[in-house]
Amino acid sequence: MSETDDRLQRYLEDELGECRDENLQERLDELDELESTLDGDIVSSDVQTLSALGNETRYRLVRLLVEADEPLCVCELTPLVDVSNSAVSHALSTLSDAGLVTKRKEGRWRKYRATSRASALLTVLDGSR
Repeated sequence: MSETDDRLQRYLEDELGECRDENLQERLDELDELESTLDGDIVSSDVQTLSALGNETRYRLVRLLVEADEPLCVCELTPLVDVSNSAVSHALSTLSDAGLVTKRKEGRWRKYRATSRASALLTVLDGSR
């Protein structure tokens, strides 16, 4: 029996008063089923999204774009976050890759808009304060 199985058996004994091999196997099967709900692609995508928000500049850009409710150009966003145009462009690229903003080219300009996913995430954050 592995160390993990041994710990689980001790836990079940504490919970059940005693633990038989069937109890242990049943719980291992339940935990395997629980683990199967973790789709690797979804987890990876969610981690990328949350990582994109884990930087103050990127978070502020998303917050501004959600509040603006209209597409904004890098030249409009730069003065609001007090970093260089290139830093804003790089941050927006990361946010775009994470599915939090969309970009559209209008002539020489690129306009950015928050996605519904970004709005939903900020709504959840606002509602949990």
